[in-house]
Amino acid sequence: MRQIVLDTETTGLEPEEGHRIIEIGCVELVERRATGNNFHIYLQPDREVDAGAAAVHGITNEFLADKPRFGDIVEAFIDYCRGAELVIHNAPFDVGFLNHELKGWREDGPAIDELCAVTDSLVLARSLHPGQRNSLDALCKRYGVDNTRRELHGALLDAQILADVYLAMTGGQVSLHLGGEESVETGLRREEVRHLSIPRGKLRVVRATAEECAAHESRLAAIHKASGACVWLAEDTADADAAGS
Repeated sequence: MRQIVLDTETTGLEPEEGHRIIEIGCVELVERRATGNNFHIYLQPDREVDAGAAAVHGITNEFLADKPRFGDIVEAFIDYCRGAELVIHNAPFDVGFLNHELKGWREDGPAIDELCAVTDSLVLARSLHPGQRNSLDALCKRYGVDNTRRELHGALLDAQILADVYLAMTGGQVSLHLGGEESVETGLRREEVRHLSIPRGKLRVVRATAEECAAHESRLAAIHKASGACVWLAEDTADADAAGS
């Protein structure tokens, strides 16, 4: 399973008003592991960056003056993305800009959602946390993902942060450290974990209510939809098959 966590920065908010992509950042995940095979490029948009957009990402017209144009890198970008599942936070925004750039490059240029499956992590977050704030910063706080480097928006940095958030949201580990104090990054450091001393004797068993069981099944279904494979569902299916045989 190959996934690409993608983010863009642009000159403004609306491609229909002539705004363009000025940065593309992609992080590759294979079988839910970061490979380091990332894609990152700044682009010359042939127009001014809106002041409001520059205040968000800090990318200036002067910085972009000598950068390649979208047409210079489009084939490499298509080759990199083709056939993967794109994970994008607020996907309609980035997909709209990418499709606008692809049509501008070539009249019969493919749409990005024809080349790749697209998963909107914002839609996923809203289904998991209805009625709550689900911005990338809010999700970082909720899942214990470090975003202290994010003083300004940047496509590659945001894609790296979103990759950690997406893995946490869909039930996977964020990162694996071998030989260190933190074996699996779960948002809690080893020294923050308290081990409870349980007195000897009979323990009271508290069983889940029907509502809690339904919520659990809904959570597993969301993980399965987002990742394509939920090991807990697979175990339930195997147990049911064993019981029926």
